[in-house]
Amino acid sequence: MQYDYLIVGAGLFGAVFAYEMKRLGRSVLVIDKRRHVAGNIYTESVMDIQVHRYGAHIFHTSNRRIWDYVNQFAEFNHYINSPIAYYQGELYNLPFNMNTFSKMWGVITPAQAKEKIAKQIAQLHITEPENLEEQALSLVGTDVYEKLVKGYTEKQWGRDCKELPAFIIKRLPLRFTYDNNYFNDRYQGIPIGGYTTMVEKMLKGIEVMTGVSYREFVAKQEAGGDAAVCDNDGNTYRKVVYTGMIDEYFDYRLGHLEYRSLRFETEELPECDNYQGNAVVNYTEREVPYTRVIEHKHFEFGTQPGTVVTKEYPAKWQEGDEPYYPVNDERNNALFVEYQKLAQTAEHVIFGGRLGQYKYYDMDKVIEAALEAVEAEK
Repeated sequence: MQYDYLIVGAGLFGAVFAYEMKRLGRSVLVIDKRRHVAGNIYTESVMDIQVHRYGAHIFHTSNRRIWDYVNQFAEFNHYINSPIAYYQGELYNLPFNMNTFSKMWGVITPAQAKEKIAKQIAQLHITEPENLEEQALSLVGTDVYEKLVKGYTEKQWGRDCKELPAFIIKRLPLRFTYDNNYFNDRYQGIPIGGYTTMVEKMLKGIEVMTGVSYREFVAKQEAGGDAAVCDNDGNTYRKVVYTGMIDEYFDYRLGHLEYRSLRFETEELPECDNYQGNAVVNYTEREVPYTRVIEHKHFEFGTQPGTVVTKEYPAKWQEGDEPYYPVNDERNNALFVEYQKLAQTAEHVIFGGRLGQYKYYDMDKVIEAALEAVEAEK
């Protein structure tokens, strides 16, 4: 059988692309190396609680078109992301706002907070930041940096802030209002019943195979004729939509791009109805090995008698690990440019998603990118 598209990856990019192509009358087959669909936004029910298996995901966008698009597949609740930071027994609201500054310094007005921050920055005499630490200090001053930025960032990247390039932090938003809403976007929420159900609706009526990698599935030789690739059963595919690592697709022939990985420890607490009182608590001191604790029931305002919590540990990525974050420093970005040049020679392949495009994407931007890829195929 000949398909128009073999879509590698049943995450958000692949699912949107598959849905749109089916709607246009194209034939598609979706495969995924994991044993489930929905990629990193996969959720599953545990103790009647939707557990975000690969970290907290809150949908937010200012694009009305994208908001209307996802609402075809799910009803969204009114969850507002308001994380809390824990530092040496102290709790602070995030993002950095007047609640944060009032707790930290006892200030009441925005003018007082601005004066405090400006005074700290002036005392540092940083004119040209040479690393991430100097960049952050020049933006938020000493106290906010030491308590809420330094340890968390060093855990996330696995390096001292003095060893990280300044450009990684272009801005650190300071809000001089008593507003704990982390995002500025107009539309925000979480699909009632979880993200997996939403993706399953996108993939309804589409052939999906899970638990199989691209290399296992597809023969390594070109099929000839109009087909881009063929599999071991003789099926052919006009084009491949590849959402895995772009360097892996090319067998790392130019070298490995760098990623950061994550490790999750999830615990079910049937006798505890409320573990931490908030969906997300960040642990910002370096000495605590995890970056945050997620209590999943709060994403849907749950009243279940028990709860489920997940500790999230940053980890160094090695080949075979799950890649979560591209390390977009100068070396890796330059290497990615070379891989892009290789990608242009693979005319039958569309590279998409955060791994295929080596770029961190919010969910709404993933959908936008997938819809743009669809438009280019019409």
